[in-house]
Amino acid sequence: MKRIVQTERAPQAIGPYSQAVEANGLLFISGQLGVDPQSGNLAEGVEAQARQSMKNIGSILEAAGVGFSNIVRTGIFLADMADFQKVNEIYATFFTDQYPARATIQVAGLPKNGAVEIEAVAILG
Repeated sequence: MKRIVQTERAPQAIGPYSQAVEANGLLFISGQLGVDPQSGNLAEGVEAQARQSMKNIGSILEAAGVGFSNIVRTGIFLADMADFQKVNEIYATFFTDQYPARATIQVAGLPKNGAVEIEAVAILG
């Protein structure tokens, strides 16, 4: 059985997908761009986009009743690997010393010409 998780505190999906899906005790959070959910605009610069992306993930986690400590895996997609260190520094501030498993990949492009997109998988409960 699965349940769709959605919140107005994160950007609405820009395609045929859900913000997150709960299934078998896990929460699968779709990739989040650095889009402000109020304005619908992409934040300016890779650091601001990374921070907003993580805030969007936080809002979805909250809607599911969990937090960042429940995340077990993330994926980071960068338009330019030269931004790795900047994004890494911002990403790290959202976790304590027990970091999730992660992959970071440079991609040819992201929706809305974003600089970074982050997805996550969390344990529920």
